[in-house]
Amino acid sequence: MPAIIKPLYMARKFVSSCVRIGETVIDATAGNGHDTLFLAQLVGDQGKVFSFDVQKEAIEKTRQLLERENLIGRVALVLDSHERMPEYVHEPVSVIMFNLGYLPGGDHQIITRPESTIIAVKAGLLLLRPGGIITLMIYTGHEGGKEEKAALFSLCAALNQKQFTVLYYNIINQVNHPPSLLVIEKNH
Repeated sequence: MPAIIKPLYMARKFVSSCVRIGETVIDATAGNGHDTLFLAQLVGDQGKVFSFDVQKEAIEKTRQLLERENLIGRVALVLDSHERMPEYVHEPVSVIMFNLGYLPGGDHQIITRPESTIIAVKAGLLLLRPGGIITLMIYTGHEGGKEEKAALFSLCAALNQKQFTVLYYNIINQVNHPPSLLVIEKNH
């Protein structure tokens, strides 16, 4: 295994170190269900995953994956925008995972947007328990991707360092807009 870990796997390392069995967590962008499945495995039978997506196709793919793995009982699938998380989640969470951009294999015209992503991250910051994290996988190869990244950097740069620590993880010598990772930790 290489010493340098790709951003997606680094996000999972951070998440694995943060989630405790029985906790509530959020997958803000269900997509094909891989992060939802990962989170469902981490929280155990007593935990809960809220998985959001605006696309019925994404929710259905996630449902099918969870049913195959017998983990559907740990997950609330929500066909709604991640910016409305507080309407569904009413307890502190340890982790919120975002995988921005578009649904792999889906309609590339349906993308996350800076406006709703910023609202969702701000809402997520209020939901995080102390020591909890938000991971944001950022993709800039699609229309609006660079603007979304800039908006996230602006938000993160303005966060109070006594309340939050923000890490940026990026591989700089890859072509074709490699993904990057932002991690926001709520300080104790």
